[in-house]
Amino acid sequence: MQSSSGLSPYLNLGLVSANSLLDETFVLLQDSELDQGSRESIISWQSELIWREFFISALFHFPETQSQNFNKSLRGIDWNESEEVFERWKQGQTGYPIVDAAMRQLWQEGWIHNRLRMIVASFLVKDLLIDWRKGADWFAQTLVDIDEAANVGGWQWTAGTGLDAAPYFRVFNPVTQGEKFDPFGEYVREWVPELSNFSDKYVHKPWVIAEHRTRPNMIGSYPTPIVDHKAARQFALEAFKKSRSLAVE
Repeated sequence: MQSSSGLSPYLNLGLVSANSLLDETFVLLQDSELDQGSRESIISWQSELIWREFFISALFHFPETQSQNFNKSLRGIDWNESEEVFERWKQGQTGYPIVDAAMRQLWQEGWIHNRLRMIVASFLVKDLLIDWRKGADWFAQTLVDIDEAANVGGWQWTAGTGLDAAPYFRVFNPVTQGEKFDPFGEYVREWVPELSNFSDKYVHKPWVIAEHRTRPNMIGSYPTPIVDHKAARQFALEAFKKSRSLAVE
């Protein structure tokens, strides 16, 4: 979760331009001694710069997407209005370790890796069925590198309501995402110390070990999952499908 340039705040403040950074990447790619892994990493980073420019252009041409879904057929979603659920997401108390670790780091440092931004955004919208605009507002309050176009574009992309090709039925699994990008649980243990004694095998799904339950809805001092991912995913997809069917009618 540390594989980031850390340049986003400087880009946002205008201390460095996207063009100058892109030029630097082309210079680096001309190095004949560059290994394949580094080359792929640079190309991937170039794509992130391009995404940033894409979102800036998109918001300029479609300013209404700042406050409403670009996809008109998804403007009738019946969102979950629970403030208690929203607060648990903000405070990193959802019971899903990778989500909670990211939300705690966001609050303390004002920054999280882009992969984590996608994971927590997907969880808010597709697991908790809470309006992406509430999540975008929270990011705007907490991120030190907040860029309005990238924020709106990123949230609409994750929600599947934007002008890109991302389908609304794409849903991140918070357990498999954690296992893939934090395979040894180092990141989770850093930000969720309640799970410091859990093995790598169970640190992303602590509820599996029943003997750690100390009282209802708690695993030691850590909460059990706020929702069942599989059931929540299906419920959210039905809400999205319903909006699409009503739009057609």
